[in-house]
Amino acid sequence: MTTDPIADFLTRIRNAITAKHRVVEIPASKQKLAMTKILFEKGYILNYMLVENGPHSTIKIALKYDVVTKESAIKHLQRVSTPGLRKYAGHKELPRVLNGLGVAILSTSRGLMTNKEAAELGIGGEVLCYVY
Repeated sequence: MTTDPIADFLTRIRNAITAKHRVVEIPASKQKLAMTKILFEKGYILNYMLVENGPHSTIKIALKYDVVTKESAIKHLQRVSTPGLRKYAGHKELPRVLNGLGVAILSTSRGLMTNKEAAELGIGGEVLCYVY
């Protein structure tokens, strides 16, 4: 049992990218599935699949690499808000990641979303991580 499942999720992806794996398998939860969906919609991963095998379901994520340079689409994954120190941002001070090229994933009252979607809706929330 991990004390910070989101950090575990990000670390498993980071380690798989470092080892040049094509697929990474992560224990599933609703929050991790929502984060995976955001990564897929923004083009950071190729595909994902929820595998339900009894009480323990997992998420299989197909990582995305450049064909020529063999470089990953995800350059950096950074956990922002931790269980020991939560980081919140109001709708006026939402973070810009890599001058708008990256994405910040936020946990809001309307579910998980990117910083750009939260800015359009005019809501803030807990800043979970940065991806670029």
